[in-house]
Amino acid sequence: MAVLKMQRISICALKKDRKAILEKLQSLGVLEVNHVIDEDEDFKKMDTAGQRMGFEKAAASADQALEILEKYAPETKSMFASLEGKKLIDPAEEQQVREERRELLKTAKAIYELDREHAEQLANITKLTNSIESLKPWLALDVPLRPADTKRAGMFLGTMPGGTTVEAVYGILAEKAPEAEADVHLIFSEQSMVYLAVLCLKEDIPAVEEALRSAGFARPSQTWEDVPAVQKEKLEQQIAACREKIAGIEKEIKSLSEQRGKLKIMADYYRVRADKYTVLGSLPQSERTFVISGYIPQCEAQHVADYLTGRYDCMADVEELKEDEEAPVILKNNPFSQNMEGIVDSYGLPHKGELDPTTIMSFFYVFFFGMMLSDAAYGAIVALACGVLVLKFPRMSDGMKKSLKLFFYCGLSTLVWGILFGGYFGNIVDVVSEKFFGTAMTVPALWFIPLNDPMKLLVYSLLFGVIHLFVGLGIKGYMCLRDGKVMDFFCDVVLWFLLLVGLILMLLPSDIFASIAQTNIVFPGWLNTTAKALAVIGAVGIVLMSGRDNKNPALRVALGAYDLYNITGWLSDVLSYSRLLALGLATGVIASVINQMGSMLPNNVVGVIFFIVIFIVGHALNLAINLLGAYVHTNRLQFVEFFGKFYEGGGRPFAPFKENTKYTDVKEETLS
Repeated sequence: MAVLKMQRISICALKKDRKAILEKLQSLGVLEVNHVIDEDEDFKKMDTAGQRMGFEKAAASADQALEILEKYAPETKSMFASLEGKKLIDPAEEQQVREERRELLKTAKAIYELDREHAEQLANITKLTNSIESLKPWLALDVPLRPADTKRAGMFLGTMPGGTTVEAVYGILAEKAPEAEADVHLIFSEQSMVYLAVLCLKEDIPAVEEALRSAGFARPSQTWEDVPAVQKEKLEQQIAACREKIAGIEKEIKSLSEQRGKLKIMADYYRVRADKYTVLGSLPQSERTFVISGYIPQCEAQHVADYLTGRYDCMADVEELKEDEEAPVILKNNPFSQNMEGIVDSYGLPHKGELDPTTIMSFFYVFFFGMMLSDAAYGAIVALACGVLVLKFPRMSDGMKKSLKLFFYCGLSTLVWGILFGGYFGNIVDVVSEKFFGTAMTVPALWFIPLNDPMKLLVYSLLFGVIHLFVGLGIKGYMCLRDGKVMDFFCDVVLWFLLLVGLILMLLPSDIFASIAQTNIVFPGWLNTTAKALAVIGAVGIVLMSGRDNKNPALRVALGAYDLYNITGWLSDVLSYSRLLALGLATGVIASVINQMGSMLPNNVVGVIFFIVIFIVGHALNLAINLLGAYVHTNRLQFVEFFGKFYEGGGRPFAPFKENTKYTDVKEETLS
């Protein structure tokens, strides 16, 4: 339960060692660059934007080539590929790719050009196919699809709205161009359009066309030099040639997929170099020296300083952070609790002076998760599945590994709660034994069965909630004492404890609690008097002391009364823990309904088969739904109820200068 202490390290070295020092720091990944000096007449910053953009462009080119290869020659992956993590390579393999990087860039460009040509050929096929479609209505025409004429006569082609007949065309010509003589031929007719060929004297062509245009006539959008049937055949030959080219392009791209591994290494190489040049552009540099400064974990600072000063002509100064300096945050917890760090991170890392709540939260998180899911069989499945995946895929990302370990422990907690509550796929043992063996057998619960005694589970849910909230308030008290805020500790923690404990002691022997818990609790008179005294002292103290920073007595009391009203918030927080009851019952009830549905089938082969299907599908859905519900509501209990008592968050995560690769990891170096 700790936030790693950060220090500032400042390194001043000769320019001749700049490349080696930066590469070493990047490979170690323990320094977040954060300079404390700006440019002046002695120290200037390099303009590395051009080089950085060049490296980013090269990395993007490799990424694009890999995406194209994946489209034409997909890489064979297992269904658990996302868990396998990055490929681990030797430094010698990376060095070889560095030496071949220029040729690999040409390969990436060639892949891109082939893909572009492939797209062009597909577009050409589409264009040719559309041309063939536009030719189909004219296939009956035995002359080229273009205006034609003789010495005295001419022919032109066009379309008119669907349903137009030859007689209607002659009628239009008789009305609009009575002096012209024309011969109209219907080539093809469809619902929306008719296709016509019109012959007339050359001098009548303008008048005839103008008359037909008044009725919707339009010339074809394309003209061809050949007869439509011949032109169609030529277009089909062009399509075949395009398809042949496409096949050749695809074959060539697939042959280049052998370079996939090297392209991945190259992409990461340029990505790492781009990051290095980003940092290089931020370094203050003089004519012969450079300075790099930033945050580093205290546990690493001296090792790095000793390593650099022992191998290079440089100075490494490690110093404590200033009082008002907000350092980035790295959480450091025990092997169990570190798997819950992602939960804290999603809420917000602790800012300066705050306590890391991960360790304390982790116990309650697993405890409440198991209580919500509360089925031993479900817990065993979750724990077994997560445990196997963690062992089988050691190279998975840290975030994924922590998440699976989190659910592994939650599965174990669910297993324990399931045994306590007697839940094994709901009541499957009872159903199977009675349906197939004629005798009902029940696995006894080590504690009690929630479905038979829900009010008992409600009481314990609220009890666990009170403990959870009191721990949160206690942490707030600890932080006040740690920071020397004794008055805050008394007014904001002790007085609230007095009020809440007094109210709880007053509630326990009441009729309301007796009706809920179905048990009568009788306290001796002195204890009842003590409870009332505690509640009164706490309430009066809160009214008088909550607004202690205000010098106006009336306003001070008003603020105190308003703060006392927050007791309703405490009531709401405690009642929120009834979700432990609700989700725990939901898991068992749905599981029992699924089992009951299966038990309604006949005791024959078909019935057994359908029983198994209903069992597998039903319980798989129930597990998935309630697993999600337990995760969401456990998070809510931590974020809203628990953290609300003492924790704000808002810290900035540590962002070290490191090798941010996408596809591969080079075997790590260590300080030696």
